[in-house]
Amino acid sequence: MEVVLLIISILLIALALLQSAKADGASQIISGGNSDLFSQRKERGSELVITRITWVLGIAFFVICLIMSFL
Repeated sequence: MEVVLLIISILLIALALLQSAKADGASQIISGGNSDLFSQRKERGSELVITRITWVLGIAFFVICLIMSFL
C-alpha cells in the first residue's frame, strides 16, 4: 500500500509541474497583473487530460491515506 501511495505522490508532483497555465495566473495575483486573470479560458486537449488525471490521482491519494490511517 505504501508503494502505491509513493507512486501516486510522484505522479502528482510531475503532473503539477506540467500545468504551467495555472502557474501564470498565480504569479499575476502576486505581481498585481490582471490582463486575463479572471477570463473564462477552457482547457482543451492535453491540458484537459492532465487536469483530469491530476484530479483522479488526488482523490486516489486521499482515499489511500484515509484507508491507511484506519488500518
